[in-house]
Amino acid sequence: MKKRFCYSVALGVVLSFACVTAGFAQKAKPVQKTPKQIIFAVLSDGKSLEPIAYLDKGKLEQTVNGSDSAEILAAFAKSYYKTGTTYSLVFGGASAGKVTVKSANNKYECAPNTANITVSAPKANLRGNVMALATNATVKNKTIERRRPTVVERREIESLVNGIYATNKLTPKTLNSQNLTVLDVDNNGRPDFVGSYWVDVDKSTRALVFFIAEKGSDGKIRVTYSDFRTIDQGSVMSGDIKDVDNGIYHELLLDAFDYDGDGHSEIFTYTASFEGAGFTAYKKVGDKWTKAIEVSNYHCGY
Repeated sequence: MKKRFCYSVALGVVLSFACVTAGFAQKAKPVQKTPKQIIFAVLSDGKSLEPIAYLDKGKLEQTVNGSDSAEILAAFAKSYYKTGTTYSLVFGGASAGKVTVKSANNKYECAPNTANITVSAPKANLRGNVMALATNATVKNKTIERRRPTVVERREIESLVNGIYATNKLTPKTLNSQNLTVLDVDNNGRPDFVGSYWVDVDKSTRALVFFIAEKGSDGKIRVTYSDFRTIDQGSVMSGDIKDVDNGIYHELLLDAFDYDGDGHSEIFTYTASFEGAGFTAYKKVGDKWTKAIEVSNYHCGY
């Protein structure tokens, strides 16, 4: 910043003040910060953009929250949500098209750190639980690997899911799925599976399973990460367990993205709730999946 020098001159009982800016009275231009690399979730049938994390030197960092101050949200929108700003769409772990910002929502009460978007991606049919990622970081993968399971694959996966329920002393009469998707996160030509299932425990209780599974070199599919949870009607904010049946509180696949360039894509998920959204990124460390980041984003009161 340039210094300002003020002088006061007395003429009898009359005082006059003159304030002169050094450098011929020219205002210093504000410093424009380069936006950080960032990863977004592409939601609402490809109509909404919501931040997950900043990307700094191969590490994920928490970004702005919907509960942040108006000043913070306005600054974020100015940096990332200018009308016409474009991001790479990540679908099947690869660059699959473009995301273009239409408008920011920072002046609205609900989800003020989100934006309205359009998506141009002929190979990505974003609808319902088929979601994606967007980023301003470099996406190296060019080959899209994302599909539905075959009948044989689904049958084998559901046998494994039933095994998870059996371990938790449940024998499902009906196995329900929110989604089951095939990826290839390590580019080894063998399928990886990400799925979300649920069963009725009784009229007011549901048991949810989120898992990651991999097909080994021996041709067998094995679950390499799983999360089992039960939810009863008393813990549902709406008081209606049917909202869980419709997707609330289920952890669902967004997509996979090799954000740190190690040749193995990380898996990103989304969990909807009544007052916001949860986002998790899973990273393979050795033979185990670990959580690289887990964040929640406030939307508004239910």
